[in-house]
Amino acid sequence: MKEPKKIRIAIDGPAASGKSTTARLVAKKLGYLHIDTGSMYRAITLKALRETIDASDEQQIVALAQRCRVELEPSEFGNRLFLDGKDSTSDIRLPRVTSMVSLVSSYQGVRDILVREQRRMSAAGRVVLEGRDIGTVVLPDAEVKIFMIADVGERARRRKKQLALAGIDADEKKLVRDIEERDKKDSTRHMSPLQKASDAIELDTSNLTIDEQVDFIFAKAQSIINWV
Repeated sequence: MKEPKKIRIAIDGPAASGKSTTARLVAKKLGYLHIDTGSMYRAITLKALRETIDASDEQQIVALAQRCRVELEPSEFGNRLFLDGKDSTSDIRLPRVTSMVSLVSSYQGVRDILVREQRRMSAAGRVVLEGRDIGTVVLPDAEVKIFMIADVGERARRRKKQLALAGIDADEKKLVRDIEERDKKDSTRHMSPLQKASDAIELDTSNLTIDEQVDFIFAKAQSIINWV
């Protein structure tokens, strides 16, 4: 029997397009490691907030990224993120982190540090990475590339539900504005802007269930893995 091919799956897309849940479930179905790269940038942002470092001070932010420890630990409900040994899974989703993460993630020094780590974690294959520049920068030679999109209103509703689970009551109209602003920042930043790789498959999730999203990507992966 042939050994199944150990592939790398890159899932990109804007905020609240469904990347995290879909990537986690695809990884679980394949028995792969799920890596949420966005959470790693959020962790750096959270640490800056905790240490009251000005997000506009690029030199200090890069130095902070060099000395902090970010770990992803699989759990039944998805990865838990530990920042310097402390479980910060919920804290990295706080609105104040969301408002700053685009600026923090725009610094080349921060990106160099985290991209290097993401590539190290992906070297052996059998991984599903999700973020905003996986197919274009982190893993441009990934065997499967998906670019997920969704209507901004639907994305705001999803984010509201996500925050509610963390005990945060958010205004949906404000979430729409925040998401639109985040899209603009991510798409126009100089370093590693959010964009679809030329060979990525676009998947509009606005009217798809989670199961439909997972099944679509799983089928694409399975056709390459070759389970025979």
